[in-house]
Amino acid sequence: MSAPQDFAARVLAWFDQHGRKDLPWQQQINPYRVWVSEIMLQQTQVKTVIPYFERFTEAFPDVHALAAAGEDEVLHLWTGLGYYARARNLHRAAKSVAAHHGGAFPSSVDELCQLPGIGRSTAGAIASIAYRQRAAILDGNVKRVLARYQAVEGWPGASAVQRRLWDLAETYTPEDRVADYAQAMMDLGATLCTRSRPECERCPLAADCLAFAHGSQAAYPGKKPKKTLPVRATTFLMVQSGSGEIWLEKRPGQGIWGGLWCFPEIDRAEAGQGWCIDQWGIEPSAVETWAPFRHTFSHYHLEIQPVHASLDMSPGAVMEGDRRLWYNRRQPQEIGLAAPVANLLARL
Repeated sequence: MSAPQDFAARVLAWFDQHGRKDLPWQQQINPYRVWVSEIMLQQTQVKTVIPYFERFTEAFPDVHALAAAGEDEVLHLWTGLGYYARARNLHRAAKSVAAHHGGAFPSSVDELCQLPGIGRSTAGAIASIAYRQRAAILDGNVKRVLARYQAVEGWPGASAVQRRLWDLAETYTPEDRVADYAQAMMDLGATLCTRSRPECERCPLAADCLAFAHGSQAAYPGKKPKKTLPVRATTFLMVQSGSGEIWLEKRPGQGIWGGLWCFPEIDRAEAGQGWCIDQWGIEPSAVETWAPFRHTFSHYHLEIQPVHASLDMSPGAVMEGDRRLWYNRRQPQEIGLAAPVANLLARL
């Protein structure tokens, strides 16, 4: 294994020649833009994040604008990106920074970690990239590089493995060019040391990478122990008015799709007619059961049975309180929609 200084020097030399330097969040660098990009990039590919980042920062150019925004505005711009707790924590953290820090992000890793949704690696990215402070990062890409380089066995989510990887991250982080080094390590994992078919012959660390030496790149990092995901079921009732609006309800802030707008859920398909009568005293002119489909979360599968109910009446008002509304597809309100709901609306 090379000395930490040599490790960093090789990574930086590669970055100078091959690293990505034109990503949107690499322009006009400040703590806010670094933070938003790091949160969006969690478990999400760069090509997916780019348009979301551009729309989000155009709507909310700084932390004050984000703090002042309504939850529906924030979730609307996050719709389709998934893992919506990230958006809710982003909003909460923005309010905290605006209210308690005068709109200026803390510069230390410890203080940054006190903000909602910011862990050690995200804090390290903000501190190193925005504030040029020496701070280690350990996102998924960096974990893969270090696990292969040192042949660190085991799933990175296990405490002992994670501690070992953090030790390596701290050891190899240089004193100088910390922002470039953080970007370089993320780039190396994203573009060369990829999950499948890594381009080891182009890697600046290939000469003493243990996984490469033994041809065991696919073994690192270790896989998460597999378990069978449970299956749950629900029925979505898609009520459509005579003028084409769709009835939606806002979900509670906690739980799946927290704060997003969804169709009402009913016990079974046959209950759709009774639900409409209970809600408005009106019997649907037609009730149609659509083909079911599966939506998968990280911890379980959800079998969704859509039921479409047509009403001859048209709503008297667009809004029905703060948590219920008639959704106008021709002039859609700017609200956050759960992914299956957005997909079903596109089919109506």
